Amino acid sequence: MEETLMYCDQCQEAAGGSACTRVGMCGIDPELAAMRDLLTYVTQGLGAVADAMRGTGTDEERAKSKAVPHDVNRLISENLVMTTVNVNFDAAAVRAQIAKTIARRNELLSAGSLESADLPDASRWSGAEAEYAEKAKTVGVMATEDADIRGLRSMLLIALRGIAAYTLEADNLGRQDGEIEMFLASTLAKTIDDEVRGGALIANVLESGRYGIKAMTLLREARSGRYGTQEAIEVDLGVRSNPGILVAGDSYRDLEQLLRQTEGTGVDVYTYSDMISAHAFPGLAKYPQFAGNYGGAWWRQKEEFESFNGPVLITSDEFTVPRNTYKKRVFTTGMAGFPGCTHIADAPEGSEKDFSALIAMAKTCEPPKEIRRGTVMTGYGKEQLIGCSRQMASALKSHDIRKVVLMLGSDGRAKSRSYYSDFVKALPDDTVVLTAGSVKYRFNDLDLGETAGIPRLLDAGDCADSYSVAELMLTLLDNMNYNDVGLLPLYVNIAWYDPKSVITILELLFIGMKNLHLGPTSLTFLSRGIRDVFVNYFGLKEIGDVDEEIKESFGERGDAVTADMIVGDIVAKFPELIPVMMDAGLHCLGCGVSQMETLKEACEVHGLDPYDILEVLNDELKHPDEAQG
Repeated sequence: MEETLMYCDQCQEAAGGSACTRVGMCGIDPELAAMRDLLTYVTQGLGAVADAMRGTGTDEERAKSKAVPHDVNRLISENLVMTTVNVNFDAAAVRAQIAKTIARRNELLSAGSLESADLPDASRWSGAEAEYAEKAKTVGVMATEDADIRGLRSMLLIALRGIAAYTLEADNLGRQDGEIEMFLASTLAKTIDDEVRGGALIANVLESGRYGIKAMTLLREARSGRYGTQEAIEVDLGVRSNPGILVAGDSYRDLEQLLRQTEGTGVDVYTYSDMISAHAFPGLAKYPQFAGNYGGAWWRQKEEFESFNGPVLITSDEFTVPRNTYKKRVFTTGMAGFPGCTHIADAPEGSEKDFSALIAMAKTCEPPKEIRRGTVMTGYGKEQLIGCSRQMASALKSHDIRKVVLMLGSDGRAKSRSYYSDFVKALPDDTVVLTAGSVKYRFNDLDLGETAGIPRLLDAGDCADSYSVAELMLTLLDNMNYNDVGLLPLYVNIAWYDPKSVITILELLFIGMKNLHLGPTSLTFLSRGIRDVFVNYFGLKEIGDVDEEIKESFGERGDAVTADMIVGDIVAKFPELIPVMMDAGLHCLGCGVSQMETLKEACEVHGLDPYDILEVLNDELKHPDEAQG
């Protein structure tokens, strides 16, 4: 058995489908992994201190409490982001953050009335830097022996990192939310509290979906408040003749400052990967040097940063180990970092970061090499999606649109992710695809045309915009007079990779969506037992063969019932089919277990051919009078 030098399970690419134990697939080494574990640990301790400082009142009272200073809440979010996959590769920077966190926590303990004896070790440990490596061996994911508890704690920490990515960006734009800050602190404390066990941890995991929604909403309001309402826009994929700067990550505030500082310099600014959604905001799109989107999904950056020729600014995540050939052109800011790359420091409050070094370098560089041409649409945010909800609901009722397909989440390197482009290409032409996140780079350049007067591909933006997609589903629910989101003709497909895609999963589960298709692998951090809980209670499924899934879930054009529909949903939506199903041999429709099975699964249990049954059921719906005769 190979020696375990590290343990990291927070992304889909974890080695062996479980965890990286010798070196990270992303490029982190055991020393950096250990420092990230220790930073997570002292942040859990800071969370416990902040939670105790809020007192024992109601959640509403605790959320409104001013006992915890703003900088402490921000520090918690910063640390969660810094320990997220593909953000910071600089062990020295992480060590400095550990020291900063311990010092700030000790200030709180010295100034307050908290009894340190009542706090966990993570809230009290104050080792010197020389002790970091030894202490790191005793903390981290594997410090929890029980596999089920370990998996749930991992999922919670990953979900909290996803929430923190949004709250930190909102904070950069001047917006905070006391409820989210309270949840981050209190939930961090629970991840090191041995009294909080399985059922309570599962409840906290699901509750994180609620706070993910709040964080996404907070960020959307912060962005629209500063830059105007998102507008659907065509974004250029080509290049101009000027030298350029490429911006990746989340931070629109950094992008805004860079755009302001490049005005009149002859330097163009391009977005990379998920940052493409920034073009949809009028307050950013107004700059004439805001050129377009360069390249594809984040994981292609080794080749695409090379061909860009100019400096690259990494503002948060979506960062991989740079090649030496272009490393000197990579600048980091915020919580991102890499040894040997210039880091742009935060500016004093009320002033801007200094991006003059990037601009000066850009002027010495060749213009970007063209690697793509044409345009893609993005920016179908909440207002645009809700605006077409009545038209979409009408088309669904008339079966002019067969199903709405949600394709959400993040892209990655795995070859199996070609599934997502193959799936979209194979969809019937009477379907509409709603997407958000970098998974769209698998298919956003396809010309899918329209159906029922609606574009078949609607890109809401980055992962934070996935809740705008969910809000459209809730609006359709009202427009179609349904009382359960499960009755909507949906197919939900999530490409998971990192904390942002995990919080997207939990957000959808929180609003009642089930039968989510996940891929390209199962959730690496969950034990088999906990994974079964999510499969059995929420219908989570792994993706499979494209042709089989299309046949099972979409059937023939105009079919209202498909093989992957839950029996209980069919009964609720089409009560007239109850006698037809019973006559066909499905005699246990009143059984609670059968109500949770798909039609295909129910047929298999009774030895029936699901596609023969489908033909009978859909024929009944299309020709009820003939069938009765």
